[in-house]
Amino acid sequence: MLYPIFEYLDQVWDVPGAGVFRYISFRAGMAALVSLIITITFGNQIINWIRNRQIGETVRDLGLEGQAQKKGTPTMGGLMILAAIVIPTLLFGDLDNIYIILLLVTTIWLGGIGFVDDYIKVFKKNKEGLKGRFKIVGQIGIGVIVGATLYFHEDVVIREFSTPVSVESGVVETPAFQDVKALKTTIPFVKNNELDYERLLGFLGESVTPILYILVVIFIITAVSNGANITDGIDGLAAGTSAIIGLTIAIFAYLSGNAIFSQYLNIMYIPNSGELVIFASAFIGACIGFLWYNAYPAQVFMGDTGSLMLGGAIAVMALTLRKELLIPIMCGIFVIENLSVVLQVSYFKYTKKKYGEGRRIFLMSPLHHHYQKKNIPEAKIVTRFWIVGILLAVITLATLKLR
Repeated sequence: MLYPIFEYLDQVWDVPGAGVFRYISFRAGMAALVSLIITITFGNQIINWIRNRQIGETVRDLGLEGQAQKKGTPTMGGLMILAAIVIPTLLFGDLDNIYIILLLVTTIWLGGIGFVDDYIKVFKKNKEGLKGRFKIVGQIGIGVIVGATLYFHEDVVIREFSTPVSVESGVVETPAFQDVKALKTTIPFVKNNELDYERLLGFLGESVTPILYILVVIFIITAVSNGANITDGIDGLAAGTSAIIGLTIAIFAYLSGNAIFSQYLNIMYIPNSGELVIFASAFIGACIGFLWYNAYPAQVFMGDTGSLMLGGAIAVMALTLRKELLIPIMCGIFVIENLSVVLQVSYFKYTKKKYGEGRRIFLMSPLHHHYQKKNIPEAKIVTRFWIVGILLAVITLATLKLR
């Protein structure tokens, strides 16, 4: 909202200082600051508002230490995160940018699905919440929107340079280039770090390629969204992990949107993708601000309102930056948590069918509950998961030069 105003003041009225608002670094800093202010400054008021309406967590008895104390803790705190992402992005982002539009739609869409789920659990006293099939339908819906937009929208392009960008004596030489529609993405450990979906799927025909691409997008959004949802099981784990991933994506967004840096580091240059730094900064600020109240012992839980939305936003940011194939590394915590559930359920069913009794790989899934069962303090589990998340973020950034 503020971006076009300051652009007008700078270009039409030539107001001194108005041009600074066009700098991504300035707007990103302001977005992060406002996001932190919303969550930290107004956090207590929001938590009290939730508590006064008796929106408390209903805890299932899983036999975990300290579980009983969590009963009644205000939930649906994801509304804090939602506001702290959307408001700064609306204020400081370029709302004509297709990537910003996609991320705002995704954030509100998945936040809405999570809100309905939490509402059913809290107000309807139904512990199961929104039926799984409705969640999946909602995730498929946003997957179709995102996939179709990335495939067909004319502003979603990559820039190919005919000569390398060079800097000599402080003067930037602008090379010849062309913006092309392409289904290229980033893949580590191979020459040029690029994979072209169209070459991979081209033999199936032009009519089939977009369908398969949209199916890939649906799978990625659903998997990462549910991964974040599963990870949100102990205080501060999902919010802290998401902040680490958000910082990694913000770095990619800044580099991918800068012609010089992207060429120097051999990263795909994506015109207008630098604007994602604004969203990513608000995202990081929201997660860190929420941690102020969600760190152990938590004063508020995000609920599905927050977790589904955080995972979906991460997936869409990765897709728009052509970094979705780095998700297994970058979002390794989400992947491990997801896999622990899949392995536990699959092995239990297999052994029950074969031996007549179900056996387990872990003491409990997802994985963080396994460590809780081993009587490791909750705060230590979260800290160790964060350390692993930071290591995975460093590896993700390093993989692009390992080829």
